[in-house]
Amino acid sequence: MNIVVLVGVLITLATGIPVLLQILKNHPRGLIICFFAEMWERFSYYGMRGLLIFYLTQHFLFSDSAAGSIYGSYTSLVYLLPLIGGILADRFIGTRKAIAFGAVLLVAGHGMMAYEGRDTTQTLTYASQTYQVATEGRGSSGVSGIVVDGQSYAYAPAEGGGLAIEGLPATSALPAVLPAGSYELEAQRDPVGENVFFLAISLIIMGVGFLKPNISTLVGQLYPQGDPRRDSGFTLYYYGINLGSFWAAVLCGLLGQTVGWWAGFGLAGVGMLAGLIVFVLGKPLLQGKGEPPATGKLKTKLLGPISREYSIYLFGLLGVVPVWFLVQRNALVGTVLGISTVLSLAFIGYVMVAICKTWAQRQRMMLAVVLIFGSVLFFTLFEQAGTSLNLFADRNVDLNLLSAAVQFGPFTFGTPAQVAAAGLVGQGLFIDTTMTASQTQSFNAGFILIFAPIFAALWVKLGKAKRDPDPTFKFGLGLLQVGLGFMVVVWGAGLTNSAFQMPIVLLALLYMFHTTGELFLSPVGLSEITKLSMAQVVSFMMAVWFLASSIAQYVGGWIAGLAGTETVGGEVLNPALALQTSLDVFEKLGWGGMIAGVLFLIASFFIKGWSNGINDGDNHPGPDLTDRGQEDGNIAAPRTSTVG
Repeated sequence: MNIVVLVGVLITLATGIPVLLQILKNHPRGLIICFFAEMWERFSYYGMRGLLIFYLTQHFLFSDSAAGSIYGSYTSLVYLLPLIGGILADRFIGTRKAIAFGAVLLVAGHGMMAYEGRDTTQTLTYASQTYQVATEGRGSSGVSGIVVDGQSYAYAPAEGGGLAIEGLPATSALPAVLPAGSYELEAQRDPVGENVFFLAISLIIMGVGFLKPNISTLVGQLYPQGDPRRDSGFTLYYYGINLGSFWAAVLCGLLGQTVGWWAGFGLAGVGMLAGLIVFVLGKPLLQGKGEPPATGKLKTKLLGPISREYSIYLFGLLGVVPVWFLVQRNALVGTVLGISTVLSLAFIGYVMVAICKTWAQRQRMMLAVVLIFGSVLFFTLFEQAGTSLNLFADRNVDLNLLSAAVQFGPFTFGTPAQVAAAGLVGQGLFIDTTMTASQTQSFNAGFILIFAPIFAALWVKLGKAKRDPDPTFKFGLGLLQVGLGFMVVVWGAGLTNSAFQMPIVLLALLYMFHTTGELFLSPVGLSEITKLSMAQVVSFMMAVWFLASSIAQYVGGWIAGLAGTETVGGEVLNPALALQTSLDVFEKLGWGGMIAGVLFLIASFFIKGWSNGINDGDNHPGPDLTDRGQEDGNIAAPRTSTVG
């Protein structure tokens, strides 16, 4: 039994049983359908996301910077497409049909991710001669060498940069030391496997676009307006989101990095299929909610004999093509985001001048812009989790939970190697303490499951006492904590071992601060935007919020590239340099986050009046237990007027 799985089971039983009993006892039956459908959807999404950066760098052998760019393009598009899916559901096909169509696309996309194609090979070219790079294993346990005259030779970083090849005979045509810049590394990727991969993530992007904005909306539709169970229902629903995210990192991460990529991605696809089956079979429990609006006229012929409904599905499938084109062109995605940002700011300026009639309205719009800017800063840092922090965990974190195998009662704890070294094989019930780098992605969701109820109770208590901090102050505290999380590993550099690896407890503390920071910022988010924006432009301001989230993902991917290091055969050439490069970037992010947090705290004393009473009394946002802030929990807010 893997110890991470065992701890996950204990956490799930302790927290999940009370949640399930509350849903079955006090809420509409449709909530259980949305709960499990979304849990499995998040399982599939975060299972794939946790493995993606490793798949790019270790299977396709992309450089760290190229992998960060692809990851940034993917996640930024994931945040943009729900705008289109929400509009189509609202005006035409309804939330239920949009969710089902999105789920079908996701099943197809995740299923295709299980196809790896041929392994990528790499060659080194020096003085017009080409040499094969041989690799066995991957990640921190991988071993690679340069093949010269049919024999593989290990290599290490040379002084001053470059490669030092160990054990080469004096007669070899390849010198033992290759100065930096004197050689070229080139990857030979399977074109079929590469194109299948980009098609798969394009299907996932489009599927998320249809499903994500609508399943949260459907939860809101299950409750009559003013139903006091509504906020509680969203709280329980968000537990399912985090439960799916937690188990995705635990199981998909374990299989993907120990059994094979196909196993991790395949399990994610099975999860999405389970979510689709639950949703389809559970239709009667939705009690007619989420059906198309009467004005949708889905039976109307639009493209010859093809009805409007099936025309929308057809356009959704055809839309995968431009997404496939965009996701491979990071610079073009950046250009689109840049132009969109300039136009959005110009229109906001026009709204303040021409549409806002009072100074109070202008102040509220200005406060909304401040909060949107704060969210870009926060999530740019926070979303390093899937890229630079994931690679850091793989390369520069000691993932051994114990230094040696130990026995405790009838149990033997340790990795298989530690147990064998201690001569304890076959003695007692073996608890495997192996932890993969991608499993560290479970820290955030795990901390959410632990801390979210505490924070939810805290906000309620402070609200009743009329001591709830204003939104800008909360954003400042959130930024302070996300910056402090990075500084934990920077300040802990002295604890690095001889292999240039840090104790895993430091990474866990980083994620703890990131999680508590998110819980300060996430419950405000979209709830504030919906309340602060002029009624005429609420939908537009929602689009700006998601545009900001997309920008954060894009910039985050670029920053992750800066934290990268040179790899050969998917393995780090210089672990010491990799550690120093990561810590340099993390230090800049840490100080940047904390300085931004202090500025927001100071600004809050000057601009807290800009809300002009919008948060007084009953306007306080309800509890939000989502670990994905603007993507998961808050996405429901503008269309259901519930959780922030």
